[in-house]
This record gives sequence, structure tokens and C-alpha cells, in this order.
Amino acid sequence: MAVGQVLLVLLAACAVMPVKDPLLNICMDAKHHKTKPGPEDMLHDQCAPWKDNACCTANTSLEAHKDQSNLYNFNWNHCGLMPPKCKHHFIQDTCLYECSPNLGPWIDQADSSWRRERILHVPLCKEDCDEWWEDCKDYVTCKENWHKGWNWATGTNRCPWGSMCRPFSHVFPRPKDLCEKIWSNSYKYTTEHRGSGRCIQMWFDPAQGNPNVAVAKYYAWKKRSSSAQMENVTPETNKAVGVLLWPALVLLPLALVVVPEGAGGCGSQWMGVHVIAP
Repeated sequence: MAVGQVLLVLLAACAVMPVKDPLLNICMDAKHHKTKPGPEDMLHDQCAPWKDNACCTANTSLEAHKDQSNLYNFNWNHCGLMPPKCKHHFIQDTCLYECSPNLGPWIDQADSSWRRERILHVPLCKEDCDEWWEDCKDYVTCKENWHKGWNWATGTNRCPWGSMCRPFSHVFPRPKDLCEKIWSNSYKYTTEHRGSGRCIQMWFDPAQGNPNVAVAKYYAWKKRSSSAQMENVTPETNKAVGVLLWPALVLLPLALVVVPEGAGGCGSQWMGVHVIAP
């Protein structure tokens, strides 16, 4: 009887133990990312919203604000001086990429020498893409995909030979084109709005908390459910089943060998189990 009660206590204790999700609160394996997220009190300017839990260091956040950054030797001014209102969005884009620990559901393998992982199809909120495009539409660029194809002969990116600088609005006719094409589909344009819990925000007020935490949880659940073909299970039910099932399976063999004396069966006998208190 006592052993049975102990098993019930162990089962109950295991049931409330949190199960770490490998898609949540993680940093990608890339050039400047930390191995795991944590507090960074000195994050610079636009990267400061992530200071409570960041994948970037203070130095990375500072470099993200420079015209000629040491992070990747990338020059925003490849077709003339980028207007401040436009650059503001590219800095925020860099801060999100370098600092956010909430991009796990979209981390994918990278085929480059300087990073092992990248992000792919991160669903950006409609306002973020629309405002980015609106503030940059009058700037000029010579390339649609800024990830590759530059002339690096001088050590920094320059327009490829024969290319012409054209207005953003010509290279990227719509906000969707800008968000999805400029970084090789790192982002996905959505019609979801900020605060919906269904899209990642580049901009948020840290005083109100990081809304991307809930977004990452939703898409992590959705990814798991899709893989397991459990579309009809809610996030809460799916989590509860996962938490309750594994301790039951672990403790089942132990419960089977604890057979009370006189329980019957073919010569079944008591098999003593000793619980030593600390």
C-alpha cells in the first residue's frame, strides 16, 4: 500500500515537471549568436527591447547600428546614402535576427561557410513589412537579393558589374517583395497584425513584454502537431498529453513488478521495494 502511494506521488510530481521544447527560447548556430539566450543589460539603442533575454551581446548590438559594420562588412550605402528612416528598419531587422530567442520554429540548416543555421519563412506582421517598404521605397539599390551576388573585391559589398541602381519601389514593387526577397525568404509576408499572436514583430514595447514569445509557442505547437498529424488537438491538450504520458510510461514497468501479496496469479509473490527517505 505504501509503495503504491509512493508511485502515485512520483507520478504526480512528474506530471507537473515542465518539458523543455527544443524550438523555444534558443539561439541559432550562426556567426555572432550566443550559444544560449540570457540577460544583456547593455544592449544598444534599437536592440534594447531584447535586453532581458537575448541571443546577442552588447558589442553585436552596437555594431548593428553602424553604416559599415564589422559584423559582416556589409555596407548599407552601396547606392548612395541610405535615408535614416529607411536604415531604421534595417537596424531593427538586424536586431531581431541577432538578438531574438523566439525564432526557433523557423531555424533551418544553412548552406554557407560562416553559419550552420539560418531562419526561413518567419511570418512578419503586416505593419512591419508595410512600414519598412513605405520608408524605403524612395531609396535606391542594385540588387533584389542582398544575401548573395555582390562584388566583394574590396572586402565590402559593392554592386555587381553591369548592375544599375534603381528605386526600391522598382526592385520591390510591393511590401511582400521586399520582406520575402531581400534576405532569401528569411521572412514571409502575412496579413496578420501586431498583437494577433500569429506574427513576429520586429518592433515592440519591452514594457509590455515580448509578444514574440507567445507567437513562437503557437508555431512550435503547430509544427509539432503538423508533424504528428494531430491537427484536431489544441495546444493545451497537446502539452498536457505530452507531460502526463511520459512519466506514466516510465513508471509503468515499476508499477507492474510491485504486486501486492495475495493478489493471485500463477504463483505471484511479493517483490519488496525499499524506499529510503533522505
